[in-house]
Amino acid sequence: MPNSSTQHPLFRLLHYSRRRRRQLVLATVYSILNRLFDLAPPLLIGVAVDIVVSQQDSFVARLGVTGVAAQLWLLAGATIVIWALESIFEYAFSIEWRNLAQDIEHEMRMDAYSHVQSLEMAYFEDRSTGGLMAVLNDDINQLERFLDTGANDLIQLMTTIVVVGGVFFALVPGVAWMAMLPMPFIIWGSLWFQRKLEPRYAAVREQVGMLNGQLANNLGGIATIKSFTAEAYETGRIAAESRKYQAANRSAIVLSSAFVPLIRMVIVVGFIAILVYGGQMAVRGALNVGAYSVLVFMTQRLLWPLTRLGTMLDLYQRAMASTARVLNLLATEPQIIEGTESLPVAQVRGDVTLHNVDFHYNHSNGSSGGSTLPVITNLSLHIPPGETAAIVGATGAGKSTVIKLLLRFYDVKGGRICLDDIDIRDLKMTDLRRAIGFVSQDVFLFHGTVRENIAYGTFDAPLDTIIEAAKIAEAHDFITALPQGYDTIVGERGQKLSGGQRQRISIARAVLKDPPVLILDEATSSVDNETEAAIQRSLERIAVGRTTIVIAHRLSTVRNAHRIFVLEQGQLREQGTHNQLVAANGIYAALWRVQTGQRAAAVR
Repeated sequence: MPNSSTQHPLFRLLHYSRRRRRQLVLATVYSILNRLFDLAPPLLIGVAVDIVVSQQDSFVARLGVTGVAAQLWLLAGATIVIWALESIFEYAFSIEWRNLAQDIEHEMRMDAYSHVQSLEMAYFEDRSTGGLMAVLNDDINQLERFLDTGANDLIQLMTTIVVVGGVFFALVPGVAWMAMLPMPFIIWGSLWFQRKLEPRYAAVREQVGMLNGQLANNLGGIATIKSFTAEAYETGRIAAESRKYQAANRSAIVLSSAFVPLIRMVIVVGFIAILVYGGQMAVRGALNVGAYSVLVFMTQRLLWPLTRLGTMLDLYQRAMASTARVLNLLATEPQIIEGTESLPVAQVRGDVTLHNVDFHYNHSNGSSGGSTLPVITNLSLHIPPGETAAIVGATGAGKSTVIKLLLRFYDVKGGRICLDDIDIRDLKMTDLRRAIGFVSQDVFLFHGTVRENIAYGTFDAPLDTIIEAAKIAEAHDFITALPQGYDTIVGERGQKLSGGQRQRISIARAVLKDPPVLILDEATSSVDNETEAAIQRSLERIAVGRTTIVIAHRLSTVRNAHRIFVLEQGQLREQGTHNQLVAANGIYAALWRVQTGQRAAAVR
């Protein structure tokens, strides 16, 4: 697929649909054949007039059928055949175009979604979920509407121009130019309207993304909106975005609606020319009456469908604006490059090392450059296989960023991170992430059953293995108490469960994955003391025999770690065991005194 965003969306779409070339050709052929047979009735009318007027001297009589009744019955038989074929090909092109639209829509949506999943986390942080949904759903559906009807209409219109123009020049070359006279003006007008409509519909599609983004954001934060009684305020914000969408559409509607009335006034010139001058030729005997009838009906068939160019153009421009957005998304290059080196999970020892790591986030605000904020500076640390290491520090020290770098959600700006002495940038992404189990403080459960959520990532796990993982995570008891046990639906984001229940299901998910490296990011930060104790017992059990990295604010949860790394403003300030760091009377010791209340006791 071409990556150049400067290429016209239509050519990019045709290149994209090359896998459906046979289907596209068949749909086009059926559309052309349907139009050919659709144009036959005016010829049949002309032949009928010729039979009635000329009788024994008619065109059909010259073919050997002399009786008028026989000629009319022959014409009736031809009519049945032509109408039957027209109906057959209308069914055929309808099936082909609609299936083609569905196939391309499905392939494009899956390609776009798969591509989006390959992009780095920074891409999602710079864009709204609603905006991406508008591209993946609304824009692709807009393309479907064009392929369903607009493409067929355009092909049939071109077929009509070629066939009818050929008939005119065959019957009355001296008058044919009059019918064709409006064509250059109509084509020029269509191109002019297309150029004017293109940026307006692009603006419409962009505003759809903004509106969807605001709606998705508000629905996701509905609890906050209600708790702050901000319903009226948010209704006003949605109304403002909706008005912008309305204004963008009105700008396009004003122009697209003017197309048909203007085209009609141009078309009527050609129709009158054939009606008057062709009639005069028939009166003088220079043109057969039947041929004149054909010309009048053919002129109507030729010119009046051009009034539909407005609708076709509207569908086309909407589709091209949407196609451009989808294909531009597909042309977005991932900034994190996939490694090539394999490291099967069974061979992972779990040796984790950071060598002089530097990292900063880019804050572009939509510009190509943007500012940078250093988060990690010259950070080096080593976690031997099978040990439990804790990373602690005040808010903003860079603890969670270290985890994001280990998972390659971002790439380091300097230095390197190694797993078993292999730079993680050289590893295949699937091998790296299969080797790491991640339990976050912000647990995400998918809409589905408890069983499906525990087995997420280990999709073919049998029920007994899932139950065993739940027991290790101390989740089995509360799961069996649910209405349908392991088959209970948890709701979107697990909203039917408490925070502690969601966290224990997340731990069970990590247990089932059985990774050589386990990362726990504030896993007990949002639960009560009893739940924290249960989770802590689970974590101590699953940490045995694997490298475990714990991010924690509560130092009491990491006091038994083999080593503790203390970060401050992205730099390693202290490291050692709990007892060593307390004895050193540094940053860690100060945090420990605050959390255990020793400073408060001293003040009293």
